[in-house]
Amino acid sequence: MRPVFHFTPPANWMNDPNGLVFFDGEWHLFYQHNPYADTWGHMHWGHAVSQDLLHWTHLPIALHEDLVREAMIFSGSAAVDWHNTSHLGNRNQPPLIAAYTEHTKHEQAQCLAYSTDRGRTWTPFAENPVIAIGAREFRDPKLFWHTSTQRWVMACALPDQHKVRFYASADLRHWQWLSDFGPAGAVQGVWECPDLFPLTLDDGSGQQRWVLKVDDTQFGAQYFVGHFDGEVFLCDDPPTRVRQIDCGADFYAAQSWNDAPNRRHVWLAWMNNWAYAQRTPTTPWRGMMTAPRELALQRRDGEIYLVQRPIAELAHLRGAGLRCINAGFEQVNRQLSELCGVALELDLRLKCAENAQVFLSIRRGAAEETIVGYRADQAQLCIDRTRSGNVAFAPQFDGLHTAICPLREGELHLHVLIDLHSVELFADGGRVILSDLVFPTSPEATLSLETQGLVSVTALNAWRLG
Repeated sequence: MRPVFHFTPPANWMNDPNGLVFFDGEWHLFYQHNPYADTWGHMHWGHAVSQDLLHWTHLPIALHEDLVREAMIFSGSAAVDWHNTSHLGNRNQPPLIAAYTEHTKHEQAQCLAYSTDRGRTWTPFAENPVIAIGAREFRDPKLFWHTSTQRWVMACALPDQHKVRFYASADLRHWQWLSDFGPAGAVQGVWECPDLFPLTLDDGSGQQRWVLKVDDTQFGAQYFVGHFDGEVFLCDDPPTRVRQIDCGADFYAAQSWNDAPNRRHVWLAWMNNWAYAQRTPTTPWRGMMTAPRELALQRRDGEIYLVQRPIAELAHLRGAGLRCINAGFEQVNRQLSELCGVALELDLRLKCAENAQVFLSIRRGAAEETIVGYRADQAQLCIDRTRSGNVAFAPQFDGLHTAICPLREGELHLHVLIDLHSVELFADGGRVILSDLVFPTSPEATLSLETQGLVSVTALNAWRLG
């Protein structure tokens, strides 16, 4: 009952992605891991590598909990020390550096470890912790090299203050506090897992903005667009504006890969929710990641938006498929009925009248189905998982999740990734996203399309994914 193309640990518990870095032809994925049980605790860093972001090789645990000191390894990041600022490698063999939070009962502090064998073994810095402020809530360092100032920057969360704190260092050992950002945006819970990176606008202007992502434990993932000069992040929006990254229930702790080739910006997230994460009905593993997503900034209607799209490599998994252009619904459903499989990909363009409604039914059975729905009069997109299969394992799981998604020149564009335990819905070119777990009783995915009002299928492409 494992997903086909979503990352899961070999066994036991997994949550946040950590240490995402590309080096020597390999995409490294570390993750929060309890090697002893399928619930949270005894945090280590699990480890896997891939050459294509789709097929993963599991490696031994990278960073271990200190049982004597009762010090767990919380979330963090990794980067390549190309300039050997740490003096732990050389120009021909730059070290990999991992930045992580060491958590004890009394304090959270930032520590570093290094590897000179392509990430296979790790040694903690002798000077750990490199940043300690005596706080119990101070975690999740995102480390990256800031080219303009030619030094390292580390972004850390001050969770209970709803702030992200920035530090800088020339040698990875001595750190200077630069500035704080926040409170701003959503502040319902506590802040965790910051990420900060530049993106060039896709409008041909060549302009660049910085994206600051931070998660709120009650609201979910949010982002801010602005400028970062190596010391201060200045947001383009007023502090009260909230920008949600994913309107589904299951997208948290996203992190982008450092040192990705070809100036790519790719991330993935833990596909789960703390409201029920420790009860999800899977075994012998618990926890999965979203599909990796390519990131871009899009200027539209005078606004700048973060856009996410499934990585292009996903096309390598496509098997049997279908294609319909300007087809009737009877033909579309006849072809969709022949496409059933465990994992599917669907790219659908619909022309909709102002009062139209659309219902894409996934894994419909006698007593269950997951519905992707759209109401044009309310510009509302949704995933309804109230009858998606096993919804009784936690009272908070059952539900309907919605997002506002206006038609573009009367057209609705949906790109849907369906795996055994998940539906990821990309709409409006990747500007509007909903990601939800589902736990159907049957592994076979079926698709059918129903409408109300005036709707026509402009184009449909769908594939089985292997």
